Amino acid sequence: MAITSRFFPRSFSLLVLCLVTIITFSLGFFIGESRGVQSVVPQGQGQVLGQDEVPSYLQEDIDFKQFWNIWSLVKEEFYRQPVSDIDLYYGALKGLVAGLDDPYSVYFDPEEAAEFAANLEGSFEGIGAEIGIKDDKLQIVAPLKGMPAELAGLLPEDWIVMIDGTETTGMSVEKAISLIRGEKGTEVVLTISREETDELMEISLVRDKIVVDSVKWMTDGQNVMTISISTFNHDTSALFTQAIQQALEQNVVGIILDLRSNPGGLLTTAIDISSAWVGYDPVVIERTKQEANTFKGIMPPRIQGIPTVVLVNGGSASASEIVSGALQDYGYAVVVGTQTFGKGSVQDYQQLPDGSSVKITTAEWYTPKGRTINKTGISPDVEVPYSLEEYKAGIDPQHDVALEIIFGTYEPKQDASQEVDATKDPTTGIN
Repeated sequence: MAITSRFFPRSFSLLVLCLVTIITFSLGFFIGESRGVQSVVPQGQGQVLGQDEVPSYLQEDIDFKQFWNIWSLVKEEFYRQPVSDIDLYYGALKGLVAGLDDPYSVYFDPEEAAEFAANLEGSFEGIGAEIGIKDDKLQIVAPLKGMPAELAGLLPEDWIVMIDGTETTGMSVEKAISLIRGEKGTEVVLTISREETDELMEISLVRDKIVVDSVKWMTDGQNVMTISISTFNHDTSALFTQAIQQALEQNVVGIILDLRSNPGGLLTTAIDISSAWVGYDPVVIERTKQEANTFKGIMPPRIQGIPTVVLVNGGSASASEIVSGALQDYGYAVVVGTQTFGKGSVQDYQQLPDGSSVKITTAEWYTPKGRTINKTGISPDVEVPYSLEEYKAGIDPQHDVALEIIFGTYEPKQDASQEVDATKDPTTGIN
């Protein structure tokens, strides 16, 4: 999930301001006019105040009175009283954003906003797996390495059918996260559907404190460094800089950048990582309805001349696709593995004064040569499957092929999809 912190477009800001103004200053007028309901709230809680008219310019377009009629009906008729104005208020804002019908545009109440911020910092309690919506179903995007999800056997592209017996049909990512996360040491049971198996599987996981060390690296006996990035968090750039400094000091003969099952993270971090190869050239293009913005690298290309292979799979998403797409476009790396997830939309994230926050999709990502990422993903130059049996046996055919490519011993299979064509124009032939 590539997230930025830019301000919203002016038109969106004005719309939110209008709607929030209506909610905070018009409640009593319509409740009193339509039903005369007493404002009763749970003991110890405040209530939404302000009794003004809906602005005339808004009444010309929609009958906003219906909103308050429903609010009034809920306050009067709901069987479990008293009803919290605060819960209704935050629920209304969630519904406003949910009306976009976009799984990546979300309103977070203050508690959820704090959890989301902790996730970006790389520390929370849960199972250690990124989840998303694909084909209108809840899916494991990527289990994090060494975390309960991976240790329990969850795999990228597993469908989550139930969470502790609750069906996930129509469930939002945020609701699923709230059900899956919990106190360290407690248990959660996921019912999983996997393409290669006919029956549903129940997988029991014990929650743990998830502290993500986002970058790990090692140099093998052939002087090839493998840099594994599990997520693009606040600490990733500094750790990656340490890795490439060591690579330069050791004069490595090749680099394998492992982005498999990396669900993404911060846009700025993706640009930092890409810069090590692309330098100050464009890394990614953001296209909104009105314009296109190009984000360029921010530092010298320190390892551009070192042979590089990028490993990807169906769990490589968002920022991972930005990096792999850029290196593929310029020919600085050969991409090996399987088709990536295809999460190429842009979310602007804004914290609000009451501690809540909102994340809105404002654009889509394109590679430097104009290839779309969203819903398409990045196609590998060399497609190498990685079966469950190989994984369980400790065999890594994708990494093996990466080594062969670095040392020039790779022999393409007859299938054209397995061939590496150095002259290929990346803007064509990839959907």
